[in-house]
Amino acid sequence: MVKSNTFHHGDLKRALYDVALSLLDQHGVSGVTIRAVARAAGVSHSAPVNHYKDRRALLTAIAQGQFEFILNEIETSLNKLDKLGIAPTEQKDRIKVFANAIMDFGFSYPHRYQLLWRADLIDHEDPALLVVMDKVYDKLCFEIERGMPDANVDKDTVAVALWSMAHGYVDMRLSGMFSPLDDTVIDKPRRYAMLELFLTVLT
Repeated sequence: MVKSNTFHHGDLKRALYDVALSLLDQHGVSGVTIRAVARAAGVSHSAPVNHYKDRRALLTAIAQGQFEFILNEIETSLNKLDKLGIAPTEQKDRIKVFANAIMDFGFSYPHRYQLLWRADLIDHEDPALLVVMDKVYDKLCFEIERGMPDANVDKDTVAVALWSMAHGYVDMRLSGMFSPLDDTVIDKPRRYAMLELFLTVLT
């Protein structure tokens, strides 16, 4: 567990965030309370209020940070494809980046992933959070328009369907309902086979 009893001026907010993230990874969202974070950070239970007014504000800040992480992963992957000089016929690879980023994040950080969708704990109308969520969604829609000009539905339908499929699969895996098996026909992990099927059906 992250614990520190001294902070340089201006570092406490970040330290509280890092401690909260560590608690989330270890214990799930139930382990992230203002008192638990303050105790782990080695400060009084009233100290966090100067930076996060309540638990909801702290968890919303964590959600914002995780969407920023996902966005960075997406942009890094897209930049790699740019450097490879992806041909127009391979533009679907850019759309796959988004679903893979969501699934990779969910399987790597299950407690963080589950927190993102908790409307009872997260303020999804928070302006800073909305900005980064919109960036992810708008970037996805842009790639769909560019990579699937002949799709038989609009870009938003494709975006919602792709996100729903990725989210549903992660959720079922994390709940233990699905196992990480391979597709026996194409000999690839089922998550990749699902993406291939999804994009083939739409074009």
